[in-house]
Amino acid sequence: MTTRHLADAIGYTQPVLYGHFPGGKSEIMLAVALEGFVDLTRQCRAALGRKRGRRAIEAVAVAYLDFGREHPAVYEAMFQQPIDARFASDDTESELRAGFDALAEAIGDNGDGTVTEVFWAALHGLSLLERAGRMRAEHRSYRIAELGVRFAADPPQ
Repeated sequence: MTTRHLADAIGYTQPVLYGHFPGGKSEIMLAVALEGFVDLTRQCRAALGRKRGRRAIEAVAVAYLDFGREHPAVYEAMFQQPIDARFASDDTESELRAGFDALAEAIGDNGDGTVTEVFWAALHGLSLLERAGRMRAEHRSYRIAELGVRFAADPPQ
């Protein structure tokens, strides 16, 4: 994602864009990423609803993967562009924390968040591989079902 592409996409010139974000590209990418996390969280929470167990996991997985496919530039800003955001720390931005919490709720992670990190990593990897055409599109439902089986299982003792 370039600032030129972003400016074109929202109908502004680059100088106007930089006028609103004096911190430059990193400030712009952070704003886009944080708004992306708000939208992704909203989509995941809507998919989750009152579902629990495997149905919850699969619904959130579909919502996450659909978001990445439908908003590739925003997803890139969220996860691939350098942004000044703190992940996995006490002062993580609320937008990021809310997204993480939605994933944790879907899988029922009441621990230290490690299982949620693995779930998130699986979703992120699938998203990137799907968008790059490295996965068989017709097998998407099988991959999602596999996530449901793996993450709904009772944790090892």
